[in-house]
Amino acid sequence: MFGYKQIWGIFICSLCISCGDDKGTEINENLISSSEAILLLSSSSSFQEIYSSSLEPSFSSGSIEYLSSGDISTSSSMDELSSSYELLSSSSAIILSSSSNETERFSSSSDRILLSSSRELSSSSPIVYQKGDYILGADISKFQEYESRGVKFYDSDGIEKSIFDILKNHGFNYVRLKTFVSPSAAYGYAASGCGETSTESFGDKTHVIAYAQKVKSAGMGFSLDIHYSDNWADPSKQIIPERWRSVTTIEALADSVYAYTYDLVMALKNAGAMPDMVQIGNEITNGMLYSLPTGSTNCWGDNVQEASSAVSGKLSLYPSNLAKLLKAGVKAVNDVSASIQTVMHIESAVKNGSWWMSEVVTKQGVDFDIMAFSAYTAYGHGTPTDWSNFISTQMAKFPQFKYMIAEYNGASTSTSYTSGARAETNTKLKSLSGTLGSFYWEPALTGAWGTSMFTWSGNNLYADDSDFEEFDHILSSLGLQKH
Repeated sequence: MFGYKQIWGIFICSLCISCGDDKGTEINENLISSSEAILLLSSSSSFQEIYSSSLEPSFSSGSIEYLSSGDISTSSSMDELSSSYELLSSSSAIILSSSSNETERFSSSSDRILLSSSRELSSSSPIVYQKGDYILGADISKFQEYESRGVKFYDSDGIEKSIFDILKNHGFNYVRLKTFVSPSAAYGYAASGCGETSTESFGDKTHVIAYAQKVKSAGMGFSLDIHYSDNWADPSKQIIPERWRSVTTIEALADSVYAYTYDLVMALKNAGAMPDMVQIGNEITNGMLYSLPTGSTNCWGDNVQEASSAVSGKLSLYPSNLAKLLKAGVKAVNDVSASIQTVMHIESAVKNGSWWMSEVVTKQGVDFDIMAFSAYTAYGHGTPTDWSNFISTQMAKFPQFKYMIAEYNGASTSTSYTSGARAETNTKLKSLSGTLGSFYWEPALTGAWGTSMFTWSGNNLYADDSDFEEFDHILSSLGLQKH
């Protein structure tokens, strides 16, 4: 049996070698990545998953038993784990090594990325967002996929620019990026045969780090939207990630939430791309981690079944379970940095927001920083006046929180945009002292939620004049300017 120092030596080496997304049996060259190391040390459920995979660690089963027993593997020792992991990772750059598996490739042109320290990255970055500014944000996660396909972006002036420069030229100062646990897993966002490309695991840890670095290099604020799932998480489904489905208790599942969140946010911090805010779940109106896939589950995560009561985080049925999961996620973020703001995100706040706040905050005592909600008129979520009234009501009841719109579009239907609605949304929010701002969801996409702000021409995207001019006209009232 190895001694304690020998075991830690193995983990130190493994952290220096690889920090890719934990893929279980897809792990290359029998190496343990940092995400696996922290999962092994912090969660009995995650430990079982790694040990039962095809990975063959170079230490004895006796050593594994030592690590998986006692305080190291329980949620009660997360503080000790946090400090130990930060000590191991904070002093070195991280190298992300790609697997030979095509779904784990970072990009078509490179297989290895050296991530510089935050000091190196931020020292030359132009500052667009500063704390206290009104947030005029956009979720542009899809643009990383466009870039991989060689799509070029043109501003309303006809000049080719990066999406970051286009946004900044119209006053936008903040970017939101989504991430999934293991999107290449079965039923995942990037599973074989799903999405616009099956050669890259878009939405995984590697990709979100790379794009977050671009956000920081652009001097913009960064919001991380964690879908605690391998696919879209929303009110109709919150599918437990494949690698956590063997978990049998809510405590073990909360441990997994903690370990995954801590590892992801710490990796971003070490890469010079620490989020300014982190969403603990996506549209968790009725909770999270309460669905399981079935034989008919599709690429969008539709057609699911209920998880067992032992692990389900469904708010209407198991509120204490959800509270454990949310508290674990919040603690993980705070353990990386107390400066990161934690966000709770629901949809249809006008209809469900008061109930959610009562159940989660008042009854379960979940603490966080920002209450956010999706605001799509086309989905029946209300109008800017409705959202303004909701925020005012909640601020009176819960003044300890800040409020913002996590997603909106402004269209009244999927094919019809109400002129001035986007501007009205932001000017009403700005008039409320406890409101931070808004995030426009995927400006180049059109769907049931609303219309696009770009037009496709061949393989190029062109910014629509009228859509962006609407934001140009309200910048002074928001206290913002073009960059």
